[in-house]
Amino acid sequence: MKIRKLQVGKEKLDINLKFYFLLKQLVKAKLSEKQALNFLEIHTLFKDSKIEPCNDKFREITQQIGSEEKKNILYTIIETLESKTELDLFIFSLRLYLIKDLLLEEAKLTDVIRLEDLEKLDPLSLSYDKVSVYRPYATRVNGALLALLFFSQIEQGKTNFMSDDTRKFIKKLSEFAIKLKKNGVEPNQIFMLMFSESVNQSIIADSGTNYEDRILSVLTKIGIPEGKITKTHDKNDSSTEFDFFFELGSKTFGIGAKRTLRERYKQFIKTAQMSKIDIMIEITLGLDLNEEKAKSIRNHNVYIFVADEVYNSREFLRKMKGVFSVKELNLNTLKSLK
Repeated sequence: MKIRKLQVGKEKLDINLKFYFLLKQLVKAKLSEKQALNFLEIHTLFKDSKIEPCNDKFREITQQIGSEEKKNILYTIIETLESKTELDLFIFSLRLYLIKDLLLEEAKLTDVIRLEDLEKLDPLSLSYDKVSVYRPYATRVNGALLALLFFSQIEQGKTNFMSDDTRKFIKKLSEFAIKLKKNGVEPNQIFMLMFSESVNQSIIADSGTNYEDRILSVLTKIGIPEGKITKTHDKNDSSTEFDFFFELGSKTFGIGAKRTLRERYKQFIKTAQMSKIDIMIEITLGLDLNEEKAKSIRNHNVYIFVADEVYNSREFLRKMKGVFSVKELNLNTLKSLK
């Protein structure tokens, strides 16, 4: 299948490919702000001369950099700068490289706001889970929308959305964007390729707590010492791993913790038939917990704790013995289990 009327011209493809290459290489080089500004200063001094004198000066300041990896990346970049347009593209990429982290931090503010929302919620509630699940997507979407707004402003030559201290820098960035767009460069689309990768890496590095962490926080809050809680495989059924194992009084407790049960609950049922653990518990949001699954789990004397919203919305859960809302997850309830 071929889409005949949607074809990108070779020149447009080549210049945007070059733009993406430069952005990626600069991110890979991890230039310090001072190193990046040195390149910008050289360009300011030699921009009116032929391209070779400017490239020679670029090589000179590259030679002064200690890291061999950075040197090799920068030498590779310099060797590809063969025209004034490519030089402009490099300088434009450098300026975007310097502004990238500012946009990234702005995008991540959404995360901070959502974290403040989480403080008001029960960590095992459905409401908390929804906010937690949306968090990484919100950062990505916010980043994409911020980048779109940013480039929309600079491509129109508008710079009044920044502070006075950075307005001159943005004004120069705007001039390059307008100039290069005439040559077929698509600043927002190509920048977003690189920027979305940076956002994703940041999300991975700053990833929030998972469901198990949230349960651990509740267990320690109700009075079970964290040092007494372990993660272990069942001694009689090594295929089952208890996310939380601890002793309370004279009883041993094994807890499986999954946001959704899917077919995993069957393994816990199998273990319940073999295990010597006194009390087995399944903690889950309960979104996929139907009456048949609940009865199957309870028939093997495995207790169930589900999100309060789910518990209150399903009459069969409220009527079933051994099924609790997570709001009842406390020492008194645990001690009463037999």
